Amino acid sequence: MIIGVVVTHAAPAAQLERCLAALLADGSLDRIIVVDNGGGAIVPERDDPDDAAGLLDVVRTDNRGYGAAANDGFALAAELGAEHVALLNDDVIVRPGWTAPLVAALARDDRLGAVQPKLLFADREPPTINSLGVEVDEFGAGHDLGFGDPDRSAEPADIAAFTGGAVLFRCGFLDATGGFDERYFLYYEDVDLAARGRALGWRYRCVPDSVVEHIGSATTSGDPSRTLYLQERNRLWCAARNADARTIARAAWLSLRRLRHEPRGVHARALLAGTAGAPVRLWERRSG
Repeated sequence: MIIGVVVTHAAPAAQLERCLAALLADGSLDRIIVVDNGGGAIVPERDDPDDAAGLLDVVRTDNRGYGAAANDGFALAAELGAEHVALLNDDVIVRPGWTAPLVAALARDDRLGAVQPKLLFADREPPTINSLGVEVDEFGAGHDLGFGDPDRSAEPADIAAFTGGAVLFRCGFLDATGGFDERYFLYYEDVDLAARGRALGWRYRCVPDSVVEHIGSATTSGDPSRTLYLQERNRLWCAARNADARTIARAAWLSLRRLRHEPRGVHARALLAGTAGAPVRLWERRSG
């Protein structure tokens, strides 16, 4: 059984409708769980209610962050007997047949914990790549592979990490890792989950025959200062929990350098919070 979890927070009704319409039209998910993460999202009424009968569940939660909302969806999916769980942002549009290559990849390798489709920017001409997976640089910063490149054919490839915007998980992987660390609230929870899974022997792959379109930046915070703070703090947390000593030092050095630039107050608060949380994450990595 494949269950989809769509996390939404105050998404425009048309955006969520477009996402759900594509999922229902594709028909490859046995159940779709919409987790309304405290935003009062309007789940659109279907023209034909029968097309969603028995397929669509709506879970409403307080806004505890993206990872917490996703974990709530994972928990319900497990109760429903899911073997695989697809996590999707509310600003993606799947193309027909998108799950088949991902499920096939998982079936061929039982140590694959997650497989990611090729993400293209929606409604952009010529077609442009959003993500072929995620890599982490020497400063502990995550970057989408292929970002901004023209679309191209590509072979399946192992990746260091996956984007949480569209990914298919093996439920055994989620059980082994415990899912997302909810303390991140937003940003780097996917990089952290991938790193923790790698430490347990799991691997990940991008399967470009599966294609999902992403509107991009449609579900992130409307407060740029808050976004910057979370990205910077969480990069430091993720490095402390998962990276080697040299990367941790470089991650801290980058945050110190950023104090020379505006908004200095935001950079300073992120550095303080990231540093304050580092001892806990260092202890967690040592204690397993």
